[in-house]
Amino acid sequence: MVAPKRIIFAGTPEFAAVALRRLIEDGHEIVAVYCQPDRPSGRGRVILPGPVKRLALDHQLHIEQPIDFKTDEAIISLKNLHADLMVVAAYGLILPRAVLDSPRFGCINIHASLLPRWRGAAPIQRAICAGDTESGICIMRMEEGLDTGPVLYSTRTPIDATDTAATLHDRLAHLGATALAHVLSHWDSLQAVPQPESGVLYARKLEKHEAWIDWNHEAVVIDRQIRGLNPWPVAQTRMGTEVLRIHRAHPDPLRTDPAARPGTIVHLDKEGWVIQTGKGSICIEQAQLPGGNVLHCSVLGRARTWTQPGLQLGADDE
Repeated sequence: MVAPKRIIFAGTPEFAAVALRRLIEDGHEIVAVYCQPDRPSGRGRVILPGPVKRLALDHQLHIEQPIDFKTDEAIISLKNLHADLMVVAAYGLILPRAVLDSPRFGCINIHASLLPRWRGAAPIQRAICAGDTESGICIMRMEEGLDTGPVLYSTRTPIDATDTAATLHDRLAHLGATALAHVLSHWDSLQAVPQPESGVLYARKLEKHEAWIDWNHEAVVIDRQIRGLNPWPVAQTRMGTEVLRIHRAHPDPLRTDPAARPGTIVHLDKEGWVIQTGKGSICIEQAQLPGGNVLHCSVLGRARTWTQPGLQLGADDE
């Protein structure tokens, strides 16, 4: 099979920008870049281009930003590009059959999980929250189903006990770019393998309400929640009348106090705040109060002089 030459790239966030950058560096002909429409971001809600669009602008690539592919105009515009292949990475829009069939060799997707585990929107976060010990990248041929297509190539990476969604995201983004380069350079020899029917899990989109910590859970479960929801939406609890957002923590089994109620601060020192959970304890290292900076808890504790052993975190209605 002749290798694809004319490529459409579709993606929006930084994860996708890493792959696009690799395509540019490797000298591929990119006939168009598709990304979602610009949206407000940051505290000022300023409308700014996303990472993929900024990179495309820097390299003077043709950019398309359709709201969706429900109009004939959007479909015709894509077909008129006469592309060999469409590469999709964290694009954020559903591609109908007319789009999937338009490029000569169809569409391939860079997916951040070991399929069929964690199909869907948040595979990186769900893998950490579930306690998975490894993740990876799958390059698959796209079908109309949600991440159901056959896999052309996959590569793995361990999930370390200190990995956050941010650190795993960055590692997988670079693995994805390398995997894409491998697929394109070995296009004539790769065979797409159907996904197994067993082992399917769906990585549903993250919701803000999932950030609330239930201190009745085990320390290892809470630790995964804190790491899996960093950098968004960030795990949180109540400290008095304020919301405390927890950015960094680790299980601390040696300083547990089974007699203490879950959510109780049982120890404070320069390492952080040790909190009793439903099973074991966890040490909060870095946290943030509303309107403040992310601080080490030894500093944050001095700023709130009433923070002391015995203080109860959380609320019954969370």
